[in-house]
Amino acid sequence: MSAASHVAVVGSLGYRERLASLPGAFSATLVPEPDNRYFLNAIAVHGPGGKIGYVAPEAARSRYEAIKGAASAAAVSCPARRATTDRTTQGAIQVFIDLSAFPIGD
Repeated sequence: MSAASHVAVVGSLGYRERLASLPGAFSATLVPEPDNRYFLNAIAVHGPGGKIGYVAPEAARSRYEAIKGAASAAAVSCPARRATTDRTTQGAIQVFIDLSAFPIGD
């Protein structure tokens, strides 16, 4: 995963137990949540044990339509990796995903 393709998974503090069981690298599943009342372009990120957070808002806004379109045909997955340092006490990023397969839209 190149540095340019790293996109943060946010909101992951609520999923600490699942994060702790993740391998260093894994395949994440992306699930658009059109009915999410907090964020119009919400894209949930699921790891092997279930939801682990959301695509960071700035990346979700620009890729939502591409991911939603792909998800309507089949499950959407992308490479993911755990952050190299554990910063959970600071509420920092724990997982990065590679969204290079999804073009940035308007």
